[in-house]
Amino acid sequence: MAETKDVFGQEPHPVEDDLFKEPTRKRRKSDRDQWFRAFPSVEQSSLKEYEKLESRTRRVLSNTYQKLIQSVFLDDSVPNGVKYLINRLLALIEKPTLDPIYIGLFGSTGAGKSSLINAIIQQAMFLPVSGESICTSCIVQVSSGCCVQYEAKIHLLSDQEWREELKNLTKLLHRMEELGGEEADAWNRDEAVEEATWKLQMIYGNGAERKSYEELLKAKPKGKIPTCRVITLKAEEAEELSIRLDPYIRMHRRDWDGEAAEMHIWPLIKHVEVTLPKSDLIPEGVVLVDIPGTGDFNSKRDEMWKKTIDKCSVIWVISDVERVSGGRAHEDLLNESIKACQRGFCRDVALVVTKTDKLHLPEYLRERKAGNQATQSQREAVLERNEMLKLQRTRILKEKLERKLPADFKVLEASDLVYTVSAQEYWQQALLTEEETEIPKLREYIRKRLLDKKRRTVTKYVTEAFGLLLLTDGFNSTQKLPNEHLHVSDLRRFTEEKIELLEKTITQCFACMERPLKEGVRAARTSYRCILRACLVRSKGNQGFHQTLKAVCLKNGIYASRTSARIDLNEALAQPIHDQIDPVFGSIFRMEKPTGLALMPHLDAFKCSLQEKMMEIGIRSGWKYDSCKKTFLIQEISAILGVLEDHILRRKRRIYESLTASIQSDLKLCYEEAAQITGKKACERMKDVIRRGVDRQVAEGMFERAQERMQHQFQQLKAGIVEKVKGSIATMLALASSHGDGLYKELADVGSEYKEMEKLHRSLREAAENARLRKGMQEFLLRASPRKAGPPRTSV
Repeated sequence: MAETKDVFGQEPHPVEDDLFKEPTRKRRKSDRDQWFRAFPSVEQSSLKEYEKLESRTRRVLSNTYQKLIQSVFLDDSVPNGVKYLINRLLALIEKPTLDPIYIGLFGSTGAGKSSLINAIIQQAMFLPVSGESICTSCIVQVSSGCCVQYEAKIHLLSDQEWREELKNLTKLLHRMEELGGEEADAWNRDEAVEEATWKLQMIYGNGAERKSYEELLKAKPKGKIPTCRVITLKAEEAEELSIRLDPYIRMHRRDWDGEAAEMHIWPLIKHVEVTLPKSDLIPEGVVLVDIPGTGDFNSKRDEMWKKTIDKCSVIWVISDVERVSGGRAHEDLLNESIKACQRGFCRDVALVVTKTDKLHLPEYLRERKAGNQATQSQREAVLERNEMLKLQRTRILKEKLERKLPADFKVLEASDLVYTVSAQEYWQQALLTEEETEIPKLREYIRKRLLDKKRRTVTKYVTEAFGLLLLTDGFNSTQKLPNEHLHVSDLRRFTEEKIELLEKTITQCFACMERPLKEGVRAARTSYRCILRACLVRSKGNQGFHQTLKAVCLKNGIYASRTSARIDLNEALAQPIHDQIDPVFGSIFRMEKPTGLALMPHLDAFKCSLQEKMMEIGIRSGWKYDSCKKTFLIQEISAILGVLEDHILRRKRRIYESLTASIQSDLKLCYEEAAQITGKKACERMKDVIRRGVDRQVAEGMFERAQERMQHQFQQLKAGIVEKVKGSIATMLALASSHGDGLYKELADVGSEYKEMEKLHRSLREAAENARLRKGMQEFLLRASPRKAGPPRTSV
């Protein structure tokens, strides 16, 4: 018989490699107890039940694994069915307890991201806040763990990654001698030039900006760069680590005196990971990510910026109260967050308005509508303004989300789309109570998100393990079902028919993209010149734009700065197409009710039809003593579709970005030609090259090629889904075949493990019922309890 594939579409591991692998040890009970500290007592009880279920399930699986290994240890060849079981057991044993929940704090410099994280983790000055300085644009991740110390890992660019950036930086800087006086003066004021000069001076010292790429390769950096490209800092206290970490992630002013030695490697920093020990506020499994608003000039850092946004399941758009009511930066952040819902794992977007304690009372009172009762205090004005902000921004955000996302997207049903927070008041409480700063509300959101994910993860884990133990115990059964081959053949024929139907359904789902894609291409052809003009024209003409435009060309149409709006010509040119396809694209990949467009619900319906057929066969044939196979097949189908869901979510990003990637590829030669232009009037000449290049590519079908490439990506996804379903279900049905197929052999008795697993499966239902009862009691107590009254003080 052909080699059996596992449910993940991979060949089973060779016996001599992984079959006798020692399972990874899980964390100790004392470590698990620390994990509960961040939750109130009611939630702790629920978590402990689920944690106990998971721990005991891992122990049962480990015992079963050891027994099977011992029973086949001396065999020259292990039957494929047994090999499959052993590999599946090991995979479940080593499956992570809980994949981290990434919560991205996405905002411009100075919006208050670091201050908000500091308040959430209860460490007032842990991460450096902007103050008079501009903090670095690198990504900072903060989480808690089982470590006993505070720890930070500073990840640096590799030598190759820095060489790539160094080459681009020197190309930007070595054109001044060819310019006239006025042009050279404007060149010096260019933001891209200032950034490049500052980076080179930080690494190599003053004068580095005048050296060539080859000279800088031979130059010795001012700071010590570790060969492993990771700097690890540890400290007993938070304050100590904060002081040591500060020089690495704070970007000081250029006229700063007495700079720390660590600052000299700032341009090499890719991202920073900070781990807190035993947090009472942020449970293990949650990662708060400080994401800059624009990305980075370095290709690897910019790629990480995009991937970090897309792996966040929650994005909080951070905007301070004085900038939330307008401005391009704020709108860009919201648009990028909505795109993350389309292309990535994000399922929840919220606006977090910071610094809401800032209010000038006389001005506020003068601007209020006539007839309103006069506000008597600063506190009342802040609370009133915050409530008005919530109502106003919730309506605006909801309208924006409704235009871009499917009508039943879950974020549209969220009770809180806008939070008004004040980190400063959280510490001082001069105006507001702790609850009114809404920091506790954000913590509560984090806990509930993690608790819900823990319940779903453990439920899936225990159910999958139960199905596997059922089949393992059934392998030793000496009984054989009459007409068993007939039943499996019946199921195989039914499955083949359903897979054919599924393929047709997927084709119909993806066909819905054809019309909006064509309409988008027409819109793009009509508007591309206006879009290009807007991207290439600045309010001050070419002043301060020479080298920024060159940077755009050197990076194939993209320029990301720490302080100004991101420039992406490719994305801008693709935007008219995205405007047409976004609602349909979102409908195809949504997780909610099945419709003619939605892919995932159709896969779920496919799963249910197979499970119902198995139940029907079992009832019709009196499949009693062999019910372990039936239950196993039902559970394995869920496992197969679960893995397939992850595969689809990963491919979704590639499909969504295919339009921009196609346009960028077609314009690559145009960008390269423009980047080589030097001398007088270089900026206008670069613009002309870009305009002519875009015109030529559009005439040759650039937007139509982008459409074809996206459709090809959809076809590849369809083929991948069908192939994985066919292969995985073929393996599953092979395991349901008769003893004579060579899949079975006499194994160690795992009856006791099966019985214990059966008890755990029953306990799972009890845990779910207990959780519902506790939730109901908690809601009752909250409704019955008196509200906290008044602030700690009535005025400032």
